[in-house]
Amino acid sequence: MVKVYVGLGANLGNPAQTLSAVLNDLRQADFVDDLVSSSLYASKPMGPQDQPDYVNAVARFNTDLPPIALLDALQGLEQDYGRVRGQRWGARTLDIDILLYGDQRLSLPRLTVPHSGLELREFVVVPLAEIAPDLDLPSGNSVKSLAQSISQNGLQRIAPPPAEHP
Repeated sequence: MVKVYVGLGANLGNPAQTLSAVLNDLRQADFVDDLVSSSLYASKPMGPQDQPDYVNAVARFNTDLPPIALLDALQGLEQDYGRVRGQRWGARTLDIDILLYGDQRLSLPRLTVPHSGLELREFVVVPLAEIAPDLDLPSGNSVKSLAQSISQNGLQRIAPPPAEHP
């Protein structure tokens, strides 16, 4: 089993409800074990500003899937929630990014791990620090120190970690 961290975001439909539902789906997925989720956070869009604010979270879980199989499974979930790949950094019903896959460094055509924007995005760093404050990233930076120093850019905690639904 490999410990994986994923970032989740949505800004179309009811994003908080979507993230709660997809986190529940992940908890019940046969490739996920021991899922822990951060609170939900509201954040400003990274790309075009003429779109709704995002709701974001970070989750940690163990998996036995290899990286590309995990990516395929997560992209399948995105599609189940109506994800359409269009404009880069555009509005979306669901986005799931693999942030860390164990301590592996991967540079593949479809997947880069650690995620290239991991240390630069408050909507990833702050929720990650909530569930893994003592984590040291492959760069050597600690999540806790990044969370204390990163600009918040209006990031707001809007809900506690979603509860598991039967």
